[in-house]
Amino acid sequence: MPTVTVVVLTMGDRPTELAAAIESARRQSVDVEIVLVINGGDPDRSLADIVVDPGENLGIPEGRNCGAAAGTGTLICFLDDDGALRGDVFGPAVEAFAASNQLGVIGLRVVDEHGKTARRHLPGLRKDAERSAPATAFAGGACLLRRSAFDEVKGLCGPFRYGLEETDLSWRMISDGWDVQYRSDLQIYHPRTSPARHPEFFFHTARNRVWLAHRLLPLPIGLVYVFNWTAITLAKNFLAPASILSHLRGTIAGFRSRPGPRNPISWTAVMELTRRGRPPLV
Repeated sequence: MPTVTVVVLTMGDRPTELAAAIESARRQSVDVEIVLVINGGDPDRSLADIVVDPGENLGIPEGRNCGAAAGTGTLICFLDDDGALRGDVFGPAVEAFAASNQLGVIGLRVVDEHGKTARRHLPGLRKDAERSAPATAFAGGACLLRRSAFDEVKGLCGPFRYGLEETDLSWRMISDGWDVQYRSDLQIYHPRTSPARHPEFFFHTARNRVWLAHRLLPLPIGLVYVFNWTAITLAKNFLAPASILSHLRGTIAGFRSRPGPRNPISWTAVMELTRRGRPPLV
């Protein structure tokens, strides 16, 4: 049985990067199996040990759920098809999981072509790329998860499709007693990009924040969380009316259709998120 199931989603439009990503996983010091999930296009299937082709674009979270289910490794790595692991990441990660039965997720440090880590890839409000620390979220395509923990909380929320699905997963894991850690010494290369490059970025993010609050936050905290992020978005984009309109459309859509179940985290979990540096208000 392989130690790590490496799940790579692809649209088939990055053949060179895809090959490099998979090669970086093959070079790890532990046994791996590569699961390629085809969300579009016609990638080189021979690169993978297992191919999942649903015949449609399932979105990121549901695609990763399907990829994870197809594998057998005790650990799962979600790896972007334009990323590449830097050195031996899996060896130290396996040791960390073995040392702590409560460790559910390790978030890797994402390093760009300039050797920098974008703020959006750093957990918590205290943005220090060099410091390993307890976390409340992680980069979705740069992480390792304990399969038993992932299965216990029933994986990622498929309807999110893109945006905040990792936060939803992290909060559920922490609420169930699992530990989420950011490891600055375990790194993955990924070219610097802006999430706003996706046409529906503001819509999906706003909608999914409402869904996140509905699914997991006690009512008073959830309302403050949505209000605060709307205010932050308006302040940051006051010169971009199209972005503001997209955000407002997403917020309305989030209130109109809310995927369940609603299972608010405990106040103890709220305090734990706060202790970890990210109170669920912002």
